[in-house]
Amino acid sequence: MTTVSATPADAAAAERPAHRDTNVLRWLSAYTASMVGDNVYYLALSWAAVRAGSPAQAGAVMAVSALPRALLMLGGGVVADRLGPRRVVIGSDAVRCAAVLAVAALLAFTSPGLWPLALLALVFGTVDAVFMPAVGALPARVTNRGQLARVQGMRGLAIRFASVVGAPLGGLGVALGGAAAAFGIAGVLIAVSVPLLVCVRMRDLPPDDTAGSGDTTAWRDLVGGLRHIRRHRVLAPLMLAIALGDLGFVGPLNVGLTLLADERGWGASGMGWVMAGFGTGAGAASLLLTVRGRLPHAGHLAAYAILASSVAIGALAYAPGVLAAVAVALLIGLLAGLSGALCGALLQTQAEPAYLGRVTAVAGLVSLGFAPLSMPMSAAAIGAWGTGPVFVVSAAVCALGGVVALAAPGLRRAELPH
Repeated sequence: MTTVSATPADAAAAERPAHRDTNVLRWLSAYTASMVGDNVYYLALSWAAVRAGSPAQAGAVMAVSALPRALLMLGGGVVADRLGPRRVVIGSDAVRCAAVLAVAALLAFTSPGLWPLALLALVFGTVDAVFMPAVGALPARVTNRGQLARVQGMRGLAIRFASVVGAPLGGLGVALGGAAAAFGIAGVLIAVSVPLLVCVRMRDLPPDDTAGSGDTTAWRDLVGGLRHIRRHRVLAPLMLAIALGDLGFVGPLNVGLTLLADERGWGASGMGWVMAGFGTGAGAASLLLTVRGRLPHAGHLAAYAILASSVAIGALAYAPGVLAAVAVALLIGLLAGLSGALCGALLQTQAEPAYLGRVTAVAGLVSLGFAPLSMPMSAAAIGAWGTGPVFVVSAAVCALGGVVALAAPGLRRAELPH
């Protein structure tokens, strides 16, 4: 659990591409196992909640984790920076594993109703508040700055893999042994990440990069992290660009797509193909960054990708058929995946490592706390004005993120390190 000082062997490893670095691959394996476990967990939770209560009660159980995650996320960033990201991730995964396996055992032998599911969702949301900032801060401690863009691409591929594999695996668990079996699979997968993370070597922070290491109060650490973002010539506009992009993206590509498919008569299968197109495009963007490792003119490229993806989002509502919608969704996934990966890589490389937990917490709060609020608003607006106008307005909000990126000289000229 301790960090290690750099040795000649470590220095040689630092020059190795991330996809060939065994230390990074151990981290990636742990992250992938945990993410697949998360996907299985959410499927098992929704299935168990629907079986134990009404649709409204099931929806309430699924939403329970959102509140503590949003309220505690900024504090979780302080915890991640103070205790170290690996220690926090290991502790978080251990707690999540124990909670999921406990509920699996309870469901296997009794029929307790909704209360253990609601309690599990509450525990997950609370732990996620520290887990997510720590996950965001960890890559900078397992590789050098020149490889962080490639690691961001590898992380994106892991997320896509988890989304593709997790749901069928959870469904298989439910089919074989009900929700208890699915929860058991999720717990085992999350448990796999713990020994892998224990074996990951951590890079020491530079002597002048230990802000908030314990000499100040937690409140001052939090204020210091927010000040670091506000005064930074790249991070401040980057956070605004991310927020606008997410606000314009989340509504149309979640609830809006469902309503669009229903309006056009595409059915569930058609909507599935559109979502597959989006996932394929996003995966291709992550693969590009993984293979290339670095794209020149990152600030410019991210801004233009945001602007282009906003045009595609607006065009999706006017696609004449399923095939056209799949093609547009593929383009959205590619452009949004590219801009998201570049924004994530810039966040990782521009923030000082000692602040990364708090910086990631702010970005996560925007994406997971504020952006989902656009979903009920989008649904209500579509009910009042239809899909076309709402998709166009959402696209305009998303485009503002690209305008912010182009208007801020620091972000516009930002480059990824070699």
